[in-house]
Order: sequence, then C-alpha cells, then structure tokens
Amino acid sequence: MMKKKIVYGLPLFAMLLPAMVLLFIYNYIPLAGNLMAFERFNAVRGLFKSPWVGFDNFRYVLAMPDTLQVLWNTFYIAFLKVLAGIVIPIFFALLLNEIGNVHYKRFIQTIIYFPHFLSWVILAGILIDVLSPSAGVIGKAFTAIGLKPIFFLGDPKVFPYTLVLTESWKEFGFGTIVYLAALTGIDLNLYEAAMIDGANRWKQTIHVTIPGILPIVILMTILSMGNILNAGFDQVFNLYSPQVYKTGDILDTLVYRLGLVDAQYGVATAVGLFKSLVSFIMLAGSYALAYKYTDYRVF
Repeated sequence: MMKKKIVYGLPLFAMLLPAMVLLFIYNYIPLAGNLMAFERFNAVRGLFKSPWVGFDNFRYVLAMPDTLQVLWNTFYIAFLKVLAGIVIPIFFALLLNEIGNVHYKRFIQTIIYFPHFLSWVILAGILIDVLSPSAGVIGKAFTAIGLKPIFFLGDPKVFPYTLVLTESWKEFGFGTIVYLAALTGIDLNLYEAAMIDGANRWKQTIHVTIPGILPIVILMTILSMGNILNAGFDQVFNLYSPQVYKTGDILDTLVYRLGLVDAQYGVATAVGLFKSLVSFIMLAGSYALAYKYTDYRVF
C-alpha cells in the first residue's frame, strides 16, 4: 500500500523538485553568509578564513549615533504602512461591494489594481516629477490657490507620511481582493433579516458586513506583524535623499550603505541578521496569536 502511494506521488514530487532546488540554492546556501556578522570579513581571505571578532560588529552597530533613530524610523514607517494597508483596503472593499453594475465594478477594480504591478523604479520617477514643489502638478496647484508648496520628498517631517500614502496608493487595490473574497462568504439571509428589522444600508454594513469580515481582518492584522521591520527598501531607496535621512532612513537602506557603499560587510550583515531575528520572533508570535484567536493554521 505504501509502495503504491509512493509510486503514485512520484510525478508530484518531480514537479516540486525544480522549486526545491532553487529554494536550496537561493535561500539556504546564502545562510552561510551570516558568518560575516561575527567576522572582520576580508574578501581576499574569504568567508571561512577571515578573522573572528565575535559580537564586535553588533557592538559597533549599537554604538553608531544613528542606529536608534534608524530603528525607530523603521518601526514607525512600517507600523503606519501596516495600519494603512488594513484600513484602506477594507474601506474600498466595502465601497466596491455596494456597486451593483458588474461591468463598472470590474473596471474600477482593474484601475485600482494596476499600480501594484508597477515597480518602484517606474513609480519613483513619476512621483518625483509629480511631487516636485516647483515643477510638479501638486506644487503648481498649491501655488495657484495661494498656498506654499510642500516639499514631499525633501521635508523630513513630511517624508514618512509621503512613503505611507504612496505605498497605500500602490497596494490598496491588490489588498482589497482578500476582503472582497471575505464579503462573498457572508450569508445573504443575514442582510434580508436586517432589512426586515428596518436596517438601512449603513446599519447593515455596521451590524452585518463588518462583523462578517472581522475574523479575516483580525487574521490579516496578526499576520502583518511579521513584516513590522519591512518598511520597503525599494520604495525608500528610490525616493529618499540625504536631507531626509533623519526620518526616512530605515534598516534596509542602512545595510545597503554599510555593505555596498562603505564595504563594511560584517557590520552590514550584523544589522541584517538582527532584523531577521526580530522579524522571525514577530512572525512566530503572529502565527501563535493567529492560531489562538482565529484558529488559523499554516500546516
């Protein structure tokens, strides 16, 4: 019996083999590079012959004057993105759910999904032009109504919120897919019962729709905790500049400058390893909470 099962499953295992090989090559073999976090890495000596320095790289990172600010920036920006990434998709999913015309609804869905498929390299070029205080459309609009243009990408106070808003604009359409799917699972009899009780559309949304998707909202909120240190390297790298480092510099951009610009590979690896460790703890905690409160299981 067991032999028949193995023979029957061989084609399925063969289909998995290429993915497993790629996973091993690109995800497991590079883990050996974490040794650099405990070495004074020398490219000539290589990974296994560079001098061992223990936790000196971590001490160096903690002693850097900007480390705590960068860590705060990462948490703050990531937290705002997680919050916006939950609230805005829910809001638009509820609005789309109220549209009766199927063709118009699909057209709106296509329009709001489209930015998700554009890279930040393309979007950054567009945003730099649009948000320019002197030549951008928004800057000219502010000037036309007698207001002082806002330097969205150059003002340290405004830059974090610019990151959050532009990230939300890019991704909220794709995020509505989950909540639209959850809305289709709500029993229509509940709406009929609410209408019999005299509930209008607003009260139906409050007392039927939102409670119906609340388990999915809780699940997505808990699972997003694993990305609390992922503030978006692609976006920040393409939009930030030295004048907004104070509020816009994050761990990923710090790793980039330490490793690829300053060639401090050991220090950069130490920062990356610290981030991975915190993300692992947050992710494990989020799955534990998801299992406890929403009965969500990964395996």
